[in-house]
Amino acid sequence: MFAKLEGLEKKYMELEEALAQPDVFNDQEHYRKLTKAHADLREIVELFRTHRALQQELAENKQMLHDEDPGIREMAHEEIRRAESELPRIEQALKVALLPTDPLDEKNTILEIRAGTGGEEAALFAADLFRMYTRYAELQGWKTEIMSESPSESGGYKEVICLISGERVYSRLKFEAGTHRVQRVPATETQGRIHTSAATVAVMPEAEEVDVEIRPEDLRIDIYRASGAGGQHVNKTESAVRITHLPTNTVVTCQDERSQHKNKARAMKVLASRILAAERERQNAELSADRKAQVGSGDRSERIRTYNFPQGRCTDHRINLTLYSLDRIMEGELTPLFDALSTAAQTEALKIQADDMAS
Repeated sequence: MFAKLEGLEKKYMELEEALAQPDVFNDQEHYRKLTKAHADLREIVELFRTHRALQQELAENKQMLHDEDPGIREMAHEEIRRAESELPRIEQALKVALLPTDPLDEKNTILEIRAGTGGEEAALFAADLFRMYTRYAELQGWKTEIMSESPSESGGYKEVICLISGERVYSRLKFEAGTHRVQRVPATETQGRIHTSAATVAVMPEAEEVDVEIRPEDLRIDIYRASGAGGQHVNKTESAVRITHLPTNTVVTCQDERSQHKNKARAMKVLASRILAAERERQNAELSADRKAQVGSGDRSERIRTYNFPQGRCTDHRINLTLYSLDRIMEGELTPLFDALSTAAQTEALKIQADDMAS
């Protein structure tokens, strides 16, 4: 491990030297890549340097244990206890920092929420989930843009698709894919009975041209008149777009914009992200189940979380975590959940790493 850390420190110092060259600003793209690479290494290099300094302090203080002055020996004992208590924490942080990073963590994210079992109550819950995620996005300083929506009669959503843009969005949202279950008394329930309904969430990294190759001959594009809200425009203009990717039979529709071109652009963005997500899922499926190093499979059929309103309880079934702060969670305060999921994923990855080293 430490040989690898020394190599990273050397690379970090080389990047510092490169950034100090006066002509580096002439090529802004190259400068941007250098600064990003330098920033990516800063945390682990600083941790490594702290670890090395503590090791040196520990060695020096152990030498001081042989000093004739009892006061110096006592001070050395205190410093040794401090260093020995701090070193395991830093070593654990270094192991986590050395774990392979997900190349998609930096991506923006396309979030799809669909009402599941439960009729109108499920549609209302889908709308509550959408609001929860958009509130979290606001708290993070991210930008949210609705790509497509299908409202229900009660004001919920049969389906809503949005793009969330910002810093490391996918790294925070990627564990949210699956079935979310709600237990509460619907507004229409006169007997006060608790109903159970569900909504499904899909989380897809936003695909770029370099990520997915979509050939025009593999697409079937249908143009038709939009339905739903929109006034007279809906009945007169064929602006809705349905795109079918023939090799994978992936279908995306978009009718929210009045412009056919805007609907097509949005549909293509969603299509590319779905294809990228499907390819990622296929690659994960090729790994054996005990080597996925992830929390859950991301399959929508997997029930991942229950929101129990009468008890004010939110339970994540994958990591057996229960929080009695449902009101705050529904307002977008998801950081405790996301941190716990991230820690669980890191723990599993560290276990696999240790097994690899032992074998």
